[in-house]
Amino acid sequence: MIVIAVESTDYLSSSHTSRILYPIFHFLFGMDYATFRPWHHLIRKTGHVVGYAIMSILAFRAWKATLPQRRAWMWRWAGIAFFMTAFIASMDEWHQSFLPSRTGVVSDVFLDSAAALGAQILVFFYWLRRAFAENP
Repeated sequence: MIVIAVESTDYLSSSHTSRILYPIFHFLFGMDYATFRPWHHLIRKTGHVVGYAIMSILAFRAWKATLPQRRAWMWRWAGIAFFMTAFIASMDEWHQSFLPSRTGVVSDVFLDSAAALGAQILVFFYWLRRAFAENP
């Protein structure tokens, strides 16, 4: 959550990250700024997906340890992890709406929540595969 809070600040706004990434892309690929802009957008949105998927997986592990059961996977842990991650995404975008260099948009909350849901689906299949491997 601390990483997400830091990423939500002015220091990692689009204008600041483009100042770092554009010279790198220009040097490596000879990209002009017009070509770089869609790539920059894609990199930033990929960061959303990766960050919130990791957050969701870590939340699942935390709730699994906090609410122990003899089972390897439970809907309760996955549900709490998903809604916790979606709440954090909502608060992140709400926070960004107060910063002049940032925009808080609902579409990012949906993207972050979709990443959290995808992560929970991966966790489910991981535990399902593990259960079948232990009891063939």
